[in-house]
Amino acid sequence: MKTKKKSLATEIASSIETKLTEIGEQSKKVKKAIEKSATKLADRVAKLFKKEEEKKKKQLAKAKKKADQKTKKAVKKAKSSTVKAATAEKPVAVAAQKETPQPKAAPAPKAAPKPKPAATAAPKPASPRTTTRKAPAPKAPTETTPSES
Repeated sequence: MKTKKKSLATEIASSIETKLTEIGEQSKKVKKAIEKSATKLADRVAKLFKKEEEKKKKQLAKAKKKADQKTKKAVKKAKSSTVKAATAEKPVAVAAQKETPQPKAAPAPKAAPKPKPAATAAPKPASPRTTTRKAPAPKAPTETTPSES
């Protein structure tokens, strides 16, 4: 991983320096700053790549786990259905053996359950209320006496 970081840093630094040389010659200080920032960038990029790889591994593990669970469920379901089929066949054979030696009388038919009485009338829907407001009664004009005016 360290070699990848170093090679990435040198590639970044060289590409930046080539672009800057078109403008003009760079001092040692500028070149040193470019190399330093290139190494930092290479570190960050390496971390991102590492995180992506871990995510992919987790996703693959999840997918594998889900696939395993599905296969286990399918096997369990198949197993339970075969067990059910086997147990369903056994009582039929046992019942056939029991009926042959001892004939039984037919059971008496049960009386049909009484039907529930149907609702005779459906309830009427509530009628909308019509409220009419009465206008207030007009007040009778009060008579004024000449002494009041």
